[in-house]
Amino acid sequence: MVVWINGERREFAPDARVLDALGALGLPQKGVAVAVDGEVVPKAQWAGTALVDGARVEVLTAVQGG
Repeated sequence: MVVWINGERREFAPDARVLDALGALGLPQKGVAVAVDGEVVPKAQWAGTALVDGARVEVLTAVQGG
């Protein structure tokens, strides 16, 4: 299935979850926020939140500084 992550097209297995999207980006599970189709997904739900074909995933990383 096709999932868009931060505007980039990615291919995933039909049973992919939010954690799979983070793994595809090589991102840690700390300091990251995830939204799927405009809805923020709490970290506690990443493993159980299924992605669907055509989903739009936005992954934001926290940065420090000013």
